Amino acid sequence: MKFSLNESIAVLERTPTVLKAQLEGLTDDWLMQTYGSNTWSVHQVIGHLIWGERTDWVPRIKHILHLGETESFVPFDRDGHAQLCKDSNTTELIEIFAGDRSRNLAELKQLELTDADLEKTGIHPALGNVNLTQLIATWTVHDLNHVAQINKAMAFQYSDSVGPWMQYLSILAPPNPR
Repeated sequence: MKFSLNESIAVLERTPTVLKAQLEGLTDDWLMQTYGSNTWSVHQVIGHLIWGERTDWVPRIKHILHLGETESFVPFDRDGHAQLCKDSNTTELIEIFAGDRSRNLAELKQLELTDADLEKTGIHPALGNVNLTQLIATWTVHDLNHVAQINKAMAFQYSDSVGPWMQYLSILAPPNPR
């Protein structure tokens, strides 16, 4: 499938609703457990999504549009969400994420990006030159990746209970080191 800004926005708009429908009202047994060493709980993933909304996606879009390749993006702090996770419960985090996402998508739409804009480039501190299409496509896939990660964290809570069916449940494969 070829990149489409409108298709990406359609996915990005749905993520908060998906999370709310799936997670609201669940106990901490589902929300606070990880699925292995150096993995995140559902709660932590949502905190990470908020941190990305605040420090990564739209700020980097603006960086590309206004600064281009004159300076590198500010590096992303993968643990920047830690305090937010301590200060809020999962339901609160979902609401915060929904509000931040709504504002960011409104801002993205107001930019009225052209095809020429989507080809503009910036400098990622680890990856080098990246263009706006790649950034927005990554934002979209990042959401999908973390929805899958949330499901993996939840599935792992029953990994000892599924018995011999484990061989058929690829979601229960050991965590990927990334």
